[in-house]
Amino acid sequence: MRVISGIYKGRKLIGYDLDGTRPTMDRVKESLFAIINKYLPNSCFLDLFSGSGSIGIEALSNGAATCYFIDNSKKAINILKHNLCNISNSTIINKDYKEALNLLKKENIKFDIIYIDPPYHINILNEALMLIEKYNLLNNNGIIICEYEEEIPCCTYPLLCDKKYGKTKIKIFKKDSN
Repeated sequence: MRVISGIYKGRKLIGYDLDGTRPTMDRVKESLFAIINKYLPNSCFLDLFSGSGSIGIEALSNGAATCYFIDNSKKAINILKHNLCNISNSTIINKDYKEALNLLKKENIKFDIIYIDPPYHINILNEALMLIEKYNLLNNNGIIICEYEEEIPCCTYPLLCDKKYGKTKIKIFKKDSN
């Protein structure tokens, strides 16, 4: 596993074999970042269910100003800390996604880009989306990226993009300015 573009291009990342995770394939990551590239400069990025941090690190490599990484696995957090070596514009939150999203709400932190890739087969994607909307964690004109296999994301924001890469599916929603 590696960073595929930007200032950290070629950087090796560990954690591809982390239990309970499935790293995003390079071709999916490359396509995704081509789609969201215009949203990245100086953005505040949330990598929810971050695992090894591959997506958030890719975002930082391509111009995101900061990234929040959330995962409830201590093992994943240790791998993430290793992968973030010498990358300072990041915050790691080792909590359950519900607790973490509530914490972000209380601290009034909002995001330009939210990436959600929960473990497959446990059906928590829509609950995470509902909390993000309820807590108003997405800035106007911000986007939510959902990577999934089975559970179809339901979001009140307009659909911007819908892609399929084998079993992996990506939907991107955009919050219009009010």
